[in-house]
This record gives sequence, C-alpha cells and structure tokens, in this order.
Amino acid sequence: MDETTEATHDIDIRNLYKIFGPNAAAHIDNVKAGMTKEELNAKHNHVLGLENINLTIPAGRIQVVMGLSGSGKSTLIRHINRLIDPTSGEVVFDKQDVVKMSPTELREFRRSKTAMVFQKFALFPHRTVLENTVYGLKIRGVSDKECQERARRWISRVGLEGFEDNYPNQLSGGMQQRVGLARALTNDPEILLMDEAFSALDPLIRTDMQSVLLGLQAELRKTIVFITHDLDEALRLGDKIAILRDGRIIQQGTGEQIVLRPADDYISSFVHDVKRGNVITVRTITRKGQRADTPITLPYDTLLEEAARAMTNAEVNRANVTGTDGTHLGMITLSKTVAEMIAPDTSDDDTADVMTA
Repeated sequence: MDETTEATHDIDIRNLYKIFGPNAAAHIDNVKAGMTKEELNAKHNHVLGLENINLTIPAGRIQVVMGLSGSGKSTLIRHINRLIDPTSGEVVFDKQDVVKMSPTELREFRRSKTAMVFQKFALFPHRTVLENTVYGLKIRGVSDKECQERARRWISRVGLEGFEDNYPNQLSGGMQQRVGLARALTNDPEILLMDEAFSALDPLIRTDMQSVLLGLQAELRKTIVFITHDLDEALRLGDKIAILRDGRIIQQGTGEQIVLRPADDYISSFVHDVKRGNVITVRTITRKGQRADTPITLPYDTLLEEAARAMTNAEVNRANVTGTDGTHLGMITLSKTVAEMIAPDTSDDDTADVMTA
C-alpha cells in the first residue's frame, strides 16, 4: 500500500455566519437577533449566505453537504479553506482557527492540508495529464523526480495509466475528473474538498466515479467534504450528511437516520422516492433478543436489500443478526425486511433500541 497521510483531525465549524454585502459586519448582530434573510435583503440590500452553521466533520470520513441550488452548500465548503471569509464564526482544524490564520499560515494550510476537486474539472488545457497532476507539487518546491513518481502513481491509481501525455480536450468528462482527483491526491492532503465534483458527468460515468472515490477512501481514510444536490449520491457516499436550506442546516446525521426520521416536510419530500433497501440496515427491524433457527447470520449493518437477497437465495424467511463483535443481537424476518423496503413502519417500539447497537 502506498504511503499516504490518513486524516486524524476533525473539522469543527462553529457559529458560522456569512453575509454578502459591503457592510456585512454592521448587520451580523441583527441577524443573530433573528432578522430573516428576506428582511436583511429588503431593508439593507445584503444577502444572508450562511446562518449559524455548527458542524463537526469527522476525520477520515466522507461528510456530504447537500441542498438545492442557492442553499449555501458551495459557500460553506469554501469557508473550510477560506476561499471565502466568514462574517462571524470559527473553522477549527488541529487546534487552529482557519479564520484567524495569517496569510503565510493560510497559504501553507491550503498547500499542504487541503485539496479541491471542482465540478468543471479546472484543468489547465495547455498542460498534459502528467503536467496537470504535478502542478500542486511543483508550486510546493518538490523535486522533479518525486513529482514524476507520485503523479504517475496516482494517475495509475485512478485508471489513467497510458494517458500521461494526453491533453484535457483529448479526454472524456469522466477521464478529466479522474485527472482532477489524481491531482488532488498527489498532494496527499488530509482534507479533500469536492464541490459538485461529479455533477457534470453522465449518470453511468458518475456512478463509476463514485465507486472510484469509495474504493480509494476505503484505503486512504481522508477527510472528504462532498457537495451535491443529489440525494442518491449523498446517500451512497456520505458517512454523515448535512442538509442545507436557505443557508441553514435543517438536519444532519447518517443517511439511514435522515431517511427514517426526516426532520420536516421539506426533507420528507427529498427522501420520499429513495430506494430504502439501499440505505436502511437490518438493525432497524431487528427483533431484539430473539433467535431464529436459520443458516443465515447477518451483521447488523447489512442493508435491507442484501438481507432480502440472502434469505431468498437460501430459501429461508428468517436471519439472525450480530453486532460488531459478533455477539447475537436478535433476528429479522423476510416479510418485515421487504415491508420496510417498500414503506415505513413505525409500529415496533424495539427499533430505537437497536439503532445504537
């Protein structure tokens, strides 16, 4: 396995506000006191971009931030590497507030700790794949030999070996985004910021790139902040998901928690057509403490669709469920598994007990 830096520090975003306008600081107290986005715009011609964002992004995990256009998600991600300065608040990484970093500290933070992958690829059209990939290392003063070695290794890892001398306009959209990913990973950042990185790709290529990212992340354990407006993408990629609306976080948690317990009607409309079998796990329907006479035993984090397939293939209608350490938690039935894939069922009181298993 290649030597890479695994992320070890959470990112703590605390009480973050962003007001766009020439006199933003003068209005922050009014916003904190309850002035709405509409009032701020109508009375002062300023725009409230982010309102009281509090979010802990766990080290080595994929944090998805999702919302519709204008929700503030791209504004939020640009506060992490301070491409945008907040009106108020903190972004803490490794005991340092990024907001208070000096220009020199910020430059070093951006170069050595973070990398960004954009929706529109942001490749240099006049540079080859290899030249694009080594760019970040070059500006850090890394030797030509090491630049070449690291870049070629990551170009190969993202599936572009043999394309080192091609130019971006000779590549498909998916291949161009692989170059963007290789360029980011070549710098070996702890934090990978991905702003709608796959949104411009065709559906099949997009799914393929999601698989590439998940495969790399299983090994690298970077802290990835992934912006998307697509719920299916959020649910597939996110260890944690935060949903923004009008600059505010209206719900955060795992995909399973959001699908099972949407915070309001807005989120309910988001999750209404979700393929629940690909999100919800068997722990939510486990009959705690019960045991079945069955050859099928499943880990508690098995997805419902996988569980239904396992029981169907074995021609049984029950399966036992085990915890992370292999201890017996309970059992599930095929009928309950299929029913939960189709529609929510809150009739059982024992599901909440198993959610924390």
